[in-house]
Order: sequence, then structure tokens, then C-alpha cells
Amino acid sequence: MLKKKFNFNIWTLVTLCIFLLVVVFLLYPLLILFISGFRTPRTGEFTLSNFALFFSRRFYYSAFFNSIKVTAAVTAICLAMGVPMAYLMASCKVRGKQFLEILIIISMMSPPFIGAYSWILMLGRNGFVTNLLSGTFGIRIGSIYGFAGIALVFSLRLYPLVYLFTSGALGRLDTSLLEASENLGCHPLKRLFSVTVPLILPSVLAGALLVFTNAFSDFGTPMMIGEGFRVMPVLIYAEFVGEVGGSAHFASALSMMMVLVTVAVFIFQRWIVNKKSYEMSNSRYIEPEKMKPLKSIIVHLFIYTVVFLSTLPMVTIIVSSFRNTRGPIFIEGWSLDNYKEAFARSGFTVFNTYRFALIAVLIVFVLAMAIAYVSVRQKNILTNLLDIATMFPLIISGTVMGITLLQAFNSRPVLLSGTSSILIIAFVIRRMPFTIRSSSAILRQLSISTEEASISLGYTPLQTFWRITAPMMMSGVISGLILSWVSIINELSASIILYTGRTATMSVSVYIEVFRNNYGIASALSTILTVTIVISLLIFFKATGKKSISL
Repeated sequence: MLKKKFNFNIWTLVTLCIFLLVVVFLLYPLLILFISGFRTPRTGEFTLSNFALFFSRRFYYSAFFNSIKVTAAVTAICLAMGVPMAYLMASCKVRGKQFLEILIIISMMSPPFIGAYSWILMLGRNGFVTNLLSGTFGIRIGSIYGFAGIALVFSLRLYPLVYLFTSGALGRLDTSLLEASENLGCHPLKRLFSVTVPLILPSVLAGALLVFTNAFSDFGTPMMIGEGFRVMPVLIYAEFVGEVGGSAHFASALSMMMVLVTVAVFIFQRWIVNKKSYEMSNSRYIEPEKMKPLKSIIVHLFIYTVVFLSTLPMVTIIVSSFRNTRGPIFIEGWSLDNYKEAFARSGFTVFNTYRFALIAVLIVFVLAMAIAYVSVRQKNILTNLLDIATMFPLIISGTVMGITLLQAFNSRPVLLSGTSSILIIAFVIRRMPFTIRSSSAILRQLSISTEEASISLGYTPLQTFWRITAPMMMSGVISGLILSWVSIINELSASIILYTGRTATMSVSVYIEVFRNNYGIASALSTILTVTIVISLLIFFKATGKKSISL
């Protein structure tokens, strides 16, 4: 048997090296953030004045409650859309199911700020849908800006997280349990809430947690369409970069409050999951059933409407990128002028995006596989701590992560601010958990006997890993890597804090061009990002033969 107790071997050395990297680039910056939050801007003395200032002014604490408000609403809406969709797709014969699932995944992978920008093009004050309804039918609709717009954009982008987690749980559901409850006289509705829901609840809550953390920490969407509706990420950014009245120490204090909220929600979610987890024998799975005509119409209308609305922003952006523009105004005619101008002004950001993402993904590939292996196969106190620490970035805002890295590495002996290295480090830290989780999940399904046989035949532990274990893990690794890759090229929250003129990425350029009212250039760059995501997913589906991505 491979030893599980703590003993010094090659994997212990690997664990120590990785843990050192985690300490330097994650735990140390978080410690600096914590210390900074308790310092005064002028003297640097330890004080609670930053927190006192926050709670004493409505301008500040209202942003906190706004974040909670919009996040709670988005999580509830995503649950209301994602869970029923997953259940209907699993239990009913839906036409075009595979194509719909691909569209759902693509809509989830699209950059959130691009979704916000596209809804501005459609429902903004000069949006084409707004003008069409007003000019043709005399109908005036509500503003896309503020709470309603933020909730709309977040919900249509994040509901796939709940859908995918719930679909995965329903795919593993043992139908013999449902049949047994039916034979005992349980009403179908009661069976749904007393048997099905408790069995899939851990997965549903895992999806809800990711929705919560994404909505709570996103910067781009509320920055573009929030206007007077202030939320914490935007407030932190304004305080950190503000030339007048801004304070890095106050921004650190605000960041600490965001971290504490997300950690508290994470702990609460884990507590419920640990109390409500059940095991199943998986003897038989749910088989989709043919629906009656009326039910079929209702189900298809619901699913197709949600998928249409969630993919509409991408279509809008692509179409808009070929329209002629004059600043913020779209004029008659179609051309490639937007793309020509985009490459002339921001072509280097396209190169930066792919270069940084490729380097980050290669680093993630090596580190995530090693972390997953030691966490599953070499269990001890150190590997458990490593597993917990590397999951932390999932619940930390990108804006907060950018601030922590900038404060930690803004002076010698490790001066990284203003370089491409600090961006790549941020990408790796923020997006590595996807690959770690998917790699760990597949590794837990693999028998350890094959590795034991390899070692008994004379292979070293490292040889066994690279020749035996790594190839068997590869399906999970690739699923995680595609998520990491797409998330990295979309990254804005951390990039907007860390970039300089020469290290800007496409997401930063889109953000800048929107605020410069150069909608044509922003549409062209957004289309390049969107097409990159679609091509990446199609290559993944073709290469692996899969129709979905495991979360």
C-alpha cells in the first residue's frame, strides 16, 4: 500500500515547494491586506478608524448592503431558473438538448462585462430595442441601469452554474429510490421535495455558492451599468485608485469585509452540505420521458426562452461589431472598419491576452496536477492545508486579489508591480482551483492498485505518476484547463488593478473603450474574445467527445 502517513519522500518535497509558493503568492499577500486594513493612511499606526469610517457614512455602508441585496436576488433567480431547467432536461425529452447544453455552457463562459455592454446596446438610453419600442410602438421601458440591470445580466450569465451542478447530481440519482417512494404511495410533488431535492441539495448549494461569490465579487458589470447603484467591488476600486480622497488602507479594510462575508457563506454552505449529504448505489439512472403536448409546449417555451435570452448578448455584440459607428452612435452600413481600428489601436492587447493566458495555463497544468495528486494520494496535515488554501481564490474577489498582490509586491526585493509577471500570477492563483477540483474528482475515481503495481515493478513514484497516473487523470485535467483558460482570457477584476499601458489585455481594452464611447472598437474586441471562447469549447468537445464540462 502507498503510505498515507506523513513521511519524507519525493512527494513531500513537491508538497513543500508548492506550499511555499502558496505562502508567498497567496497567504503572504492576504496577510499584508489584513495588516493594511488596520493602518492609518498618514502615520501607518494600527487603528480601527478605517472600519469606523465605513460604518459612520451611509455612502460606504450602503454599498455593502447593495452588494448583499443584488447577490441574494441573483442567487435566488439563478436557483429558480437553473434547478427547474436541469430537472426538465433530465426527466423530459427536450428537442435539441445537446445543442442547448452547448449554448448554456457558452453563455456561462462569456465575459460578464461583455454581457453588460451588450445589454446597454439593446436596452440602454440609445439602445436599438429601446428606440424600436419607443419610436414604433410608443412603449417606454425601464432603465437597464441600476439594480434591475445588474440582476438581469448576472442571472442570465450565472444560472448555468446551478444548471450544470444540478444536472450532474440528477445524472447520478438512483431512480430506484424514487420508484420505492412511489410504490409506498408518495405523491409526485411530495416525492420531489422529500426525496429528489434532499439528494441533489449538496450539488445545488455548490452551484449557488459559486453564483453568490461571482455576483458578490464581480467588478465589470456594476461598473458599466450600476450608475448610482454602488456595490463593494466598485467602491474598493474607486478607493484604491482614486486620486482625490482615495486610500489604499481603507480599500484594504473594505476588501477584508468582502473576504469575511464570502468565507462565512462558504462555511455555512459546507455546514449544510455535511449535514445533508447522502450516498446512493446508482443502480439505475433517470430516463427522459415523452411529454404530453401541452406540457411539451410549456417546457420547450421555458427552456428555449431562457437559453435565447442568455445567448442574445453574444449575438448582439457580434452583429454590432460589423456596423459602422461614429463614436457612441451606430450609423448605416456594414464594414470591417471596427476591426481595423481595434487592431491599430489595441492589437497588442490581443497578443498580450493569448500570451499571458497560455503561460498561465501551462503553469496551472503542472501545479494543479501535483496539488490534486498530493491532496488525494498523499493525505497528511500539510496536504490538507494546501488543498484548503488553494480553494480560497474561488471565494475572493478579483479586485481584492489584485490589491493584495499589488500591496505585497510593490517594493524590493520582490518588485512585480507593472510587470506581466504579476498579471500571470494573479491568473494562476484565481483560476487554478477549477483544474484542481476537476483533477481531484477524476483521481478519486481511480483505483490506487495500478500505482501500487507500478511501484512494486520498480518504477519510482514520479515515474509512476507521469507514466501511469497522469494519463488516467487527463480527462479531468483537460476539463479543468478549459475552464481555467476561458476564465483567464475573460479576467477583468484583477487585471484592471494590475495592468499598465503595455500589459493591458483585451478585457481591459473593452472596458476602456466602452467608457470612451468607442462602441465599435469595443464590439470588435468583444467579438474576438467571444469567438475565442466558442472555438476553445468546440475544440474541447471535439477532442474529448464530451458534450458538457464537469464542474
